[in-house]
Amino acid sequence: MSNKQIIYTTAPSPAINPSLTNGTFRVNTTPIPKDVPADKLLVRVHYLSLDPAMRQWLTAKRSYIAPVEIGAVMRGQSIAQVISVGSGLTSKYSAGDWVVAYSGWQQYALVGAKEADKVIVPPGGRPTDAMSVLGMTGLTAYFGMVEIGQPKKGDTVVVSGAAGATGMVAGQIAKIKGAKRVVGLAGSKEKCDFLVKELGFDAAVNYKDADWRKQLKEATPEYIDVYFDNTGGEILDACLARAAKDSRFAICGAISQYNSAKPQGPASFMNVISQRITLKGFIVFDFAKQYPTALKELGSWLAEGKLKRKEHIVPGGLEAAPQGLIDLYAGANTGKMMVEVVPVSEALPTKSKL
Repeated sequence: MSNKQIIYTTAPSPAINPSLTNGTFRVNTTPIPKDVPADKLLVRVHYLSLDPAMRQWLTAKRSYIAPVEIGAVMRGQSIAQVISVGSGLTSKYSAGDWVVAYSGWQQYALVGAKEADKVIVPPGGRPTDAMSVLGMTGLTAYFGMVEIGQPKKGDTVVVSGAAGATGMVAGQIAKIKGAKRVVGLAGSKEKCDFLVKELGFDAAVNYKDADWRKQLKEATPEYIDVYFDNTGGEILDACLARAAKDSRFAICGAISQYNSAKPQGPASFMNVISQRITLKGFIVFDFAKQYPTALKELGSWLAEGKLKRKEHIVPGGLEAAPQGLIDLYAGANTGKMMVEVVPVSEALPTKSKL
């Protein structure tokens, strides 16, 4: 048997080219390791995470993490099943265990214990939650909103990219924490309806409408106390123009600018001074020591029905990942986007069911 991999071969210029023949990536095939080192696990990938930050991983020279090297397997997190356990890890793992693994874009991977966390399903949860609402996605939303945004009763909170994996959790957390009004920005009427009717947002603005700035103004009559930014660009600029005095802006991402040759900065920046805005960027890894506390609270909200989630599963196997990533930047997803690499029906028999 062989292991199929997606290799990073050509830097984007500036957009990712999803072609696997002459694009950003190519397919490589290697043998599946027969001998598993004592300190490693051999895992088989079933669901592969697609994340906005991946574009930055390819070229960012000065960032929170080193860029992916040309010729390397594309970096990525997955929900995987343990196939074989090294002799030094048999007390912690067994064949058949489900884990969240830093496997990269490949069907099989050798990972160390620090690169694989067992999937523990809380009441009301499901294993794929470990890569979304109870994984890095949920944690990013949690710390950006709770630690930086700090919404309180009476506040108006705005979230961009609100129908995405992180945005939908961030907006719901604001409601849980007592915000008076939560407004989401998304890219279609269907997404806006989902935010209001399914997730309990007070209002939603379709940023593709010609009058979206007018809609944003009408949706924030008392201005914006907390802004959770996933998009950057024009939306960040418009929210700066609507900022209340002493407002808090949690800068999580800038998906509208990742594939731009000349990223756009905000024209309303002077409001940072006049309105005494706190504008803070953050990375979820900054809060690693607080993960257990955050996951416990997120799990409780999920079990109580206070927190809802949605997944966007991309079929087609490993080869579907590059185009899936392009579609992510185009806003094709509502909720967490994952590629189904191998159907669960092909998993090893285990007591821990997906």
